Amino acid sequence: MNEKVLKIIQIIFNIISIAGMIACVVGGYFLYRIGILQDPKALSELVLAHNLLGPFIFIGLQIIQVVVPIIPGGITTAAGVMIFGPYKGFIYNYVGIVIGSIILFHLGRVYGGALVKTFIKEKNYNKYMSWVNKGQKKFDWIFFGIILLPIAPDDALVLVSSQTKMSWKFFLFTIFLGKPLPIFLYSYLLIHGGSALTHFLT
Repeated sequence: MNEKVLKIIQIIFNIISIAGMIACVVGGYFLYRIGILQDPKALSELVLAHNLLGPFIFIGLQIIQVVVPIIPGGITTAAGVMIFGPYKGFIYNYVGIVIGSIILFHLGRVYGGALVKTFIKEKNYNKYMSWVNKGQKKFDWIFFGIILLPIAPDDALVLVSSQTKMSWKFFLFTIFLGKPLPIFLYSYLLIHGGSALTHFLT
């Protein structure tokens, strides 16, 4: 395959990537404005209105909330469990979040710091990047440890990590292995935390 063909293929992939990113941002903003992503009941009605496509709609929404970091992910994570039950909800959450994280990391690698700083305040960006100065290997394991936490700026860290020398192999290892625990804990805290606290206080 000659250089000219490779360049054309690269341009096509860049166009697809840009179009996909724009679609995610516009779609996420639209869903946010109409309240779908802030209201578990509205989200549930949207998903349940499409029996066969429901899981795919939900996974798509979960991907969007990861790729567009300004959208709160807690609502969709809890809604997944409430709509589909603990087992299917966990699986659909996991699939959507993993795919979204991979897309976000890729976009960060392709479009660099300009994209990253669009979603992350420069002060926070500099703070996270200062961790890299401690050494790439140390940063990698800090990233792994934070991904395990149920309440952490995961999406921001995914974008920041895309600007480091973190390998795709380590990133995928962290996302595939590290995401199940925080998804489970976060879902449990959101759904049962309030009632547990009320029970404890009374």
